[in-house]
Formats: sequence, structure tokens, C-alpha cells
Amino acid sequence: MPKSIPQRQCVGCREKKPKPELIRVVRAPDGAISLDARGKAAGRGAYLCPNPECLKKAIRSKALDRSLEVTIPE
Repeated sequence: MPKSIPQRQCVGCREKKPKPELIRVVRAPDGAISLDARGKAAGRGAYLCPNPECLKKAIRSKALDRSLEVTIPE
């Protein structure tokens, strides 16, 4: 059987896509927010498409704030 590819939902456009196609934004246990290239960093994560419009939508609708459970400064 072929290995299944996990699906994740973009918090900007709300489309489900294969995990490797998305960028993971992570809030570390110490509160620092960063991009996680490998997808293995410890902390609470949210996924975004590499499209800048998805990032704008996620910030405008506060979806990224809700997903990471923190207020993200401008």
C-alpha cells in the first residue's frame, strides 16, 4: 500500500492541501513566533499557502491569531 500524504487546511483560504505544499507557522512554548521549514518544531502550529494573499486574509480575519492562540503584532 502506498503511504498516504497528510492533508492540512490553510488558515487563509481554508483549502485543504497536502502538508508538504504548505508553510507551517509555529508559536514555540516560550511564545516566539517563527516559520517552521521542517514541520517538526515544538509548539502550536498553523498552516498557510505560500501565496501572500492567504497570509493577508489570515491576518485580516484574525484566523492566524486564533490558531496560534496569541495576538500577533503588526
